[in-house]
Amino acid sequence: MKDYKQLVAQAVYAAVDGQLNEEAIIEKIEQPKDLKLGDYAFPAFVLAKVLRKAPQMIAQELVEKIDTTNFEKVEAVGPYVNFFLDKAAFSEDVLQDVLTKQEHFGDATTGNGRQVPIDMSSPNIAKPMSMGHLRSTVIGNSIALLMEKSGYKPVKINHLGDWGTQFGKLMRAYELWGSEEEVKNDPINSLLGYYVRFHQEDVENPQLDDEARDWFKRLEDGDEEATRLWKWFREESLKAFTTVYDRLGIEFDSYNGEAFYNDKMDEVVEILEDKGLLKESQGAQIVDLEAYNLNPALIKKTDGATLYITRDLAAAMYRKRTYDFAQSLYVVGNEQSNHFKQLKAVLKEMGYDWSDDIHHIPFGLITQGGKKLSTRSGRVILLEKVLDDAVALAKEQIEAKNPGLANKDQVAEEVGVGAVVFHDLKNERLNNFDFDLEEVVRFEGETGPYVQYSHARAMSILRKAGVTKIDPAKAYAVTDENAWETLRLLGEFPETVARAVAEYEPSVIAKYAIHLAKAFNKYYAHSKILVEDDQLEARLALVASVADVLKEALRLLGVAAPDEM
Repeated sequence: MKDYKQLVAQAVYAAVDGQLNEEAIIEKIEQPKDLKLGDYAFPAFVLAKVLRKAPQMIAQELVEKIDTTNFEKVEAVGPYVNFFLDKAAFSEDVLQDVLTKQEHFGDATTGNGRQVPIDMSSPNIAKPMSMGHLRSTVIGNSIALLMEKSGYKPVKINHLGDWGTQFGKLMRAYELWGSEEEVKNDPINSLLGYYVRFHQEDVENPQLDDEARDWFKRLEDGDEEATRLWKWFREESLKAFTTVYDRLGIEFDSYNGEAFYNDKMDEVVEILEDKGLLKESQGAQIVDLEAYNLNPALIKKTDGATLYITRDLAAAMYRKRTYDFAQSLYVVGNEQSNHFKQLKAVLKEMGYDWSDDIHHIPFGLITQGGKKLSTRSGRVILLEKVLDDAVALAKEQIEAKNPGLANKDQVAEEVGVGAVVFHDLKNERLNNFDFDLEEVVRFEGETGPYVQYSHARAMSILRKAGVTKIDPAKAYAVTDENAWETLRLLGEFPETVARAVAEYEPSVIAKYAIHLAKAFNKYYAHSKILVEDDQLEARLALVASVADVLKEALRLLGVAAPDEM
């Protein structure tokens, strides 16, 4: 597919007599929000100082000099030079590219096959996966899919919270109130109940915290009973997590959690000591990060225990050695931003310039009624329950709209789960958002089901036309004005993917999918597609292209695209 922005830049460059280079021109080219004002616009006021003329006059003069061979027309509107693309030529070019490449349309080779570990999801063992875990999981998965589309090799790491003082609390709670039979029947909910009760009881009974610390010390020292309980809690939790991951269609390349790095932290401390970076402060060992305008990184507590950052330093070093990464991504909540700044700064001080390739991908909170969800207080919305409810709502709507649908249960699962994932990802990741299930699973509006329904509509049109394959070698010139917005959006898909990758921002793809679905439905409402005339084949090529691109956009978000709904 031609680079149409480049064509515009070349046309302007030839007309400005070397007053601006091509790169500077490309930076200035805009896309008008209203297609009536053209497909691209060059603001002439950037030449006003050099030419010492009014921008409107410059725009008029440029129009007279510009070669319009590649354009339908070029006109001056105020200080702008507006370019209208040749619709037939553009249609032929874009549709041929989409139909030839299909799901590979928008692929890039930027990554050159280099690996990108992505630290994502990372729930705590012995606690159910809540809505609070959804964001890291689905943002991380979508970024992995986007990275793969750009030629990288993503490595999805579920850095499980499988170590720490909470295990001491859980073991003490289990000792006091637990029942093996109860845990075997309903592992996660039973363990959550013990954990919540511990935090209720320790308000009145603070010595429980000391008893929990003793249990965790036993675990650290390799005590047989503590180790048995830890392994049991971990195995049961992973089984429950896998059920949820299977429904989300997400697999991991590694489940190496916090415990994996227990024997890898001594090396970190030794390197810091050898390089003279460790300093004593009130009995604790720190790395001074004043040069980075950061608080000191606490490496060892007064009792000699290592901290979360020590473990993350060991993990970063392990990942560099294991994957020789091009980038290393951490999809972790916004509240951890300072931690990752410290992590990168300490690695930099250790002499590891590859710390520049580490990126924290922060995100906002999912709230309910404006309040943060919390496991400790017991105010938790279980992710599996939300998925169940979403699927039930989807099924109700499918029953109402298409009661004769053959595979209703499968489609309801794809639509319900897809609705929850899409709703998360259509929000810019740094924003907080309130979760309202009925809003999320609506078939109308800016929702996942709306995009899925638009894809199913395109597939239905092709079925009605008896089309199974469209010949990509043919030239399909769609000249209908009503189709232009859809065609332009199809052409923007590769650029949209590149932007989503550069910004680590799946919402770019979700918003694009909504815009394409809306444009296609508007076209469908205003133009008769299945009319036997000389444009029928071209219109069907457009419908097939929309189906392909919507399906791929949804796939990049980790959402299925049913052929019927």
